[in-house]
Amino acid sequence: MTVATYPPEATGAAFALDKMIIARDQTMLAVQRIAKLLQPGITELQAKQLAKEELERMGMQRIWHGSIIRFGRSTLKTFNQPIDPDNVLQPDDIFFIDLGVVWEGHEGDAGDSFVLGDDPRKLACAHAARQLWQEVKEKWLREQLAGPALYHFAEQRAQAMGWQLNLDIKGHRVSDFPHAIYQAGSLGDFAACPDSGLWILEIQIADPAGQFGAFYEDLLVREE
Repeated sequence: MTVATYPPEATGAAFALDKMIIARDQTMLAVQRIAKLLQPGITELQAKQLAKEELERMGMQRIWHGSIIRFGRSTLKTFNQPIDPDNVLQPDDIFFIDLGVVWEGHEGDAGDSFVLGDDPRKLACAHAARQLWQEVKEKWLREQLAGPALYHFAEQRAQAMGWQLNLDIKGHRVSDFPHAIYQAGSLGDFAACPDSGLWILEIQIADPAGQFGAFYEDLLVREE
């Protein structure tokens, strides 16, 4: 049996960049809405159920990757590690939400970090993840770097900012659903400048003391 092979930036016949942007915007909106629902005392398992209910209210087509919500020390975990279902959100916690949702046949993937209370180090960590993501995007726009160079830059900037970049998290393809048939590998290993609207840039950083981390991801897209 012959297995079809595709270029790493292949898309399906239904692909449309404007629909990718809609999917991105809807998914990021869902992240923000779900974050507002999470109150101290909730468990990670309960948070995941709340996320499912909110996505259904918003009219999602389907989830294309399992919703990830992590509290406290669990923010150090990577995507493939299971949630801690009994982990409870504390009044002064940091947490992040990572959603992969299909809207109008296209894959949205977005993640952000949030802080309850006013712990300055946790607030700084969440802010740094967003800032670092933006700096890497601007580097991509200015210099049209390939994936490895983008993550090398991210690692250097994270260190300069006082954080540790998790290089096991290196971004991935998205497309009209399902992108998985293209087997494109990670953004951090992609040896060309990533095209607009096809790749998710992921940034996960950790406090050097190893107590907590923060996560931010969004679509790399040139928006005029």
